[in-house]
Amino acid sequence: MALSLRKTSDRGSVGLSIDGRFLAAAHVDGSKVVRAASVELPAGLVTDGEVVDPDGLAQAIKAFAADADLPKNVRVGVTNQQIVVRVIDLPPIENEKEREAAVRFQAAEAIAMPLDEAVLDHQVAGYGQAPDGSRRMQVVLVAARRSMIEKLLQAVKGAGLKPEGIDLDAFALVRTLVRGGSDDEQTARVLCHLGGVTNLAVAVGTTCFFTRPLSAVFDDEDAGARVADEIRLSIDYYMTQPQAKPVGEVILSGPGSRDEELVESLAVHLGLPVSVAAPLGVLDGSALTPSEDPHRYTVAAGLAIGAAA
Repeated sequence: MALSLRKTSDRGSVGLSIDGRFLAAAHVDGSKVVRAASVELPAGLVTDGEVVDPDGLAQAIKAFAADADLPKNVRVGVTNQQIVVRVIDLPPIENEKEREAAVRFQAAEAIAMPLDEAVLDHQVAGYGQAPDGSRRMQVVLVAARRSMIEKLLQAVKGAGLKPEGIDLDAFALVRTLVRGGSDDEQTARVLCHLGGVTNLAVAVGTTCFFTRPLSAVFDDEDAGARVADEIRLSIDYYMTQPQAKPVGEVILSGPGSRDEELVESLAVHLGLPVSVAAPLGVLDGSALTPSEDPHRYTVAAGLAIGAAA
């Protein structure tokens, strides 16, 4: 535990990352992380990114919020197998209601869960041309199982906090590590966050086009080979999406990225350039104390950035 999260002004936003191994919160004001705090999370409350004990997690968050002097309003992240991100290809539709109807219609085929059990969101990622020359619209579709989201909200609200928004950890990861990039890049990059959940995102510029949590963990035996296999399979699946761009590099973050042997192993197994990101990307983390591990705050910072995105 380090700095208090209580705001000294009304500026900025606080992101709360509920990692399977720890809780982390970061207050971002502009381009600077001005407050941060983290604490170990007891086992059995969150498994593979899913809340399995909402009441127990609520108590853990409540204690953390009190010790860190956390403000009530937070932005919360989530990542687990109950989330689907897909890219769908549509003709350009400018009318928002008509576009939502078209996306929902396509979602029935694109996601493997009943629509009445899912929370849906979408964002227009860009425009391109079909082989026949017609203009097409790329839409990133996000679907999350409603029951999973409700358990997360139950825990956060049970801790006495007010969630201003729920965001994907993958989107937060891209915001922190690729902030200010260009969306017209010709290659994609894989961002792999090695935390309580090994979370993978594929982004082109600042837009995330694919994400999934990996079952392999970074500190298992033969972790390099296992994680590399799952990264490779994820890349293969991403490449089946409309107008997918080839992956040019892999960027690692999270506590596991400090393992130099793992980084070298991944590079060997993947045959791609593998690098370790600055934990807070382009954000200024000088307010953190030397005892704090900035690798814990990559996602929390990106969640806070999302308030202004």
